Amino acid sequence: MRTASTLPKLFIAIALLSGLVKPDPDPLQDYCIADTKASKAFFINGVPCIDPQLAQVSHFTTSALSKPGNTSANPFGFSITLTNTMNLPGFNTMGLTMARADIAANGLVPLHSHPRASEVATLLKGALLVGFIDTSNRLFTQLLRPGDSFVFPKGMIHFLYNLDSLAPAVVLAGLNSQNPGTQLTSTAAFATNPRLPDEVLKKAFQISGQDVARIRRNLGG
Repeated sequence: MRTASTLPKLFIAIALLSGLVKPDPDPLQDYCIADTKASKAFFINGVPCIDPQLAQVSHFTTSALSKPGNTSANPFGFSITLTNTMNLPGFNTMGLTMARADIAANGLVPLHSHPRASEVATLLKGALLVGFIDTSNRLFTQLLRPGDSFVFPKGMIHFLYNLDSLAPAVVLAGLNSQNPGTQLTSTAAFATNPRLPDEVLKKAFQISGQDVARIRRNLGG
């Protein structure tokens, strides 16, 4: 009887906590300019701050997203440029990240997820097919034209594919975490260190040992 009576209270507590949990904690001051010269001898959840009296307007601005990335650096044909505490020290503790995605003609930002953030992507140039898969394996896709936006819920596997075979595409995205994390689905399975056992991959994907070797080779695993 005691266990049964505590269950409703437990569910209420979980619901309340769920409503309070945020991707990143709120800052305790107006700003926390990242100290990019701080010692790396210890690790904290974030980056140490400089003296607020030393803050300058240059700490709050960056041109990092103004330059196109090298889309030929990987076999998928995409490049991601992120704001971080090195190129934008003033965004430390603000709980957000901005990203520029350059996608070559017929290039693909392959299936991936951000475990700590939701993402809103706005297409600036080109034509993109984007989509995500929910935990019921439902696929939500949309064709984007310049000016269109699409939201990828936190933790959901998603992709961006450039439908144009001649012209590149450019996307500007915002994520609600200073460190959203990125995990490519394919490399997470086939390019781990150390390697996942072949039998695990063969059974999980219903493929042969030769398939495992070929995929690993293609992904650099």
